[in-house]
Order: sequence, then structure tokens, then C-alpha cells
Amino acid sequence: MKKILQLSLGVMTALGGFVDIGELVFTTQAGARFGYSLLWAILMGTIGIMLFSEMSGRIAAVKHEPVFTIVRQRLGYRLGLGTLVASNLVNWITCAAEIGGMAIILQLLFNFGYSKLLVISTLGTIGLVWVLPFKWIERVYGMAGLSMLVFLWVLWDSKPDWHATFGSMVPNVPHMHGAHERALYAYFAVGILSALMMPYEVYFYSSGGIEEEWTRKDLGENKLITTVGFMLGMFLSMSLLMIGAAYFMPKMIFPFTLGTTALSAASTLGRTGLLLALIGMFCCIAGASVETCLAGAYNICQFFGIKWGRKIPEREAPVFTSIWVVFFLISMGIVLAGINPLKLVEYSVIFAVVVLPLTYLAILLAADDKKFMGKHVNSGVIRWLAWIYLGIITVCAVAAVPLMIYTHQGQP
Repeated sequence: MKKILQLSLGVMTALGGFVDIGELVFTTQAGARFGYSLLWAILMGTIGIMLFSEMSGRIAAVKHEPVFTIVRQRLGYRLGLGTLVASNLVNWITCAAEIGGMAIILQLLFNFGYSKLLVISTLGTIGLVWVLPFKWIERVYGMAGLSMLVFLWVLWDSKPDWHATFGSMVPNVPHMHGAHERALYAYFAVGILSALMMPYEVYFYSSGGIEEEWTRKDLGENKLITTVGFMLGMFLSMSLLMIGAAYFMPKMIFPFTLGTTALSAASTLGRTGLLLALIGMFCCIAGASVETCLAGAYNICQFFGIKWGRKIPEREAPVFTSIWVVFFLISMGIVLAGINPLKLVEYSVIFAVVVLPLTYLAILLAADDKKFMGKHVNSGVIRWLAWIYLGIITVCAVAAVPLMIYTHQGQP
């Protein structure tokens, strides 16, 4: 039982990072638009986030140094500061989208005013993070989000094309007409890869390992979390894409909203399915909002050497506490200004991939440094695979914004 509870950090990171508001709509849309053909992007993104999370967790366990301490050391102050600013801007946009998503789901559940629910859910989340110890933050959101498993039942009931499913695990480009259609396919491929490798996942995971006081004895747990936890997220992401292909595509429905995504569970299991889907979606989105806000505070304090941590009493870490609270409040203000959360998440996913190369370069340089890591340095296979992935995300970073502009943010 103790080991199961220890996995909650990985479960929360996986569910909040993989199955947040962006994944709930973006991945389902990809399935509804291109069928099963983009499953390879989910598999590729999962391997990538496993690699870099494992490296960041290993650095945290061996050297007790979090991501943005490594960023400052490996990239230098100026380039590191630029990475910090860009990363936290993406965190802010992402958090605003998640907070808006929480209010949308509460409105679907209770049919109450959107703005009031936005304020209530934001202040409620701040209260939970303030009161709960770090371990219980992980467990509450991570385990409650497991009701998302209802989508696996929905997938099975939708009778997906398993031949097409396994065939799409290999990168492929289906037959398409015109340059716009090919660019749209590339846009969704880049977006899915970015959504799965969102940098805040690594910031939160690395900092969480230090909060949990990991040592070299926890390296096995680190590997277990970055495989079991993230594979769970992968299966849920794949199920959402396959539901888009098997359920929405034949009906010619393009799921623009969270309510439409939940509709598939309602059609299979009635009100019970809808309730489970909405609860799971809410917990995953709320977990992602917590991750982004805490990650923003972690990043700033780590970079400037300010005392940080949820395990430290608030009065002993006033800057850290103030930053994550302000993160929540400003994110709430952005959505109260009338900006659509589903539009925000498209910007967060695309701009996140622009930040990825520098963040992951710093982690890779540290994990590859034998003087720094000793016998826990990257093995040959991990080293070359990580450098290959760094090249892939660099290409995606260059292509992301032009694809967003050319396709008008993925419009058919």
C-alpha cells in the first residue's frame, strides 16, 4: 500500500500533464479529424517525457538540485533568465486555461454562473494547496483523477479499429488533399507532442522529488514512477484520440468543447458515465492548475536561490508562497477578462514547445556530465535517445508558430 501511495506523484504528474484541458479537447479533435493516424505522436511524446522526467528525477535524487538551478548553472544567467521568463509565461497561460476549464466543468455539473464558479474554484484550490501537505496534494488529485478510466470503457464500447490502431503506432502521413490539409496534420502532430512534453511536468516532478527528500535509494522509485505513471497517462491520451476516431468521426462531430468530449461517456454509461467523466476531467484539470502554479513558484525561487517548498511553513518561505498564490489570482483575472480557456490552451501548447529545447538541453547536459553525476550518469542508450529527442523537439519548436499561423490555430 505504501508503494502505491508513493506512486501518486507520478500519477498526478501523468494525469495532470497528459490529460489536462488541452489533451481533453486537442487529442480528441485530432482523432475526430484524422482518425487513428496520429497515435504515433502520443507514443513518441510519452517516450520523450519519460526520458526527461527520469533524468530530472535522477538529478534531484543524486544531487538534490531542481530544474531551474540546473538551467542557471548549465545555460548561464542571461540565457537561463530568458528561459525562466518564457517558461513562466507559458505556465501562466496554461494555468489560466486550466482554471477556466475547472469552471466550465463545474457549470456543466451544477448549472451555476460561470464567473462565480471560476472565483469559487480558484479560491477553493488555493485553500486546498495552502492547507494540505505536499503528499496529500499529490494523492487527492492523482487518485481522484483515476475516474478518467471511464474513457477506457467508452473506448471499448466504441469498437475501435484495432488494426488501424496498431498500424498507426509508426509515424505515417495519410493520403490528404492540398497543402493546408498536410499543414493541419503537422500542426496537430506538433501540438500532441508538445502537450505530452509540457515543461511544467518536469519542473513539478523534479521539485516534488526534492520535496519528498529523495536520495540515491529512491532511484528505483523514480524509474517506476516515470514508467507506470506516464504510461497510464499515455493509455488515457490514446483512448481519447481513439474515441475521437471511433465515436466522433463517424458521426461527423468535431469536439470543440469539454462538454462534447464528456458526451461520449454519457452515450455509453448514461448519467453515471457522464458524472465519472466530469469528475475525472475536473480532477485532472485542477491537478494541472496546481502543477503549473507551483511550478512557476518553484522556477523563480530556484533560479534566484530563494527558500522554497510546500513542506516549509508559509512564514519561512513568504516569497515562494506569495508567488504561487499570485499565480492563481492573475490566472483567474485573465479568464475573468473574458478570454476563452480553450483558446488559451492552444497558445500554451504551441508556445510550450518553443521553450522545450533550452529547458531539456540543461537537463540533458547535467545528466550527461560524469563529473557531476558520477556512476549515475546517463547510459549510452539513454544519452543517444535523449539527444535524438532534443533534435526532434527543436524542429518542432521552429515549426510550431508558423504552423499555428498558417492553419489559423488548427481550423479546417
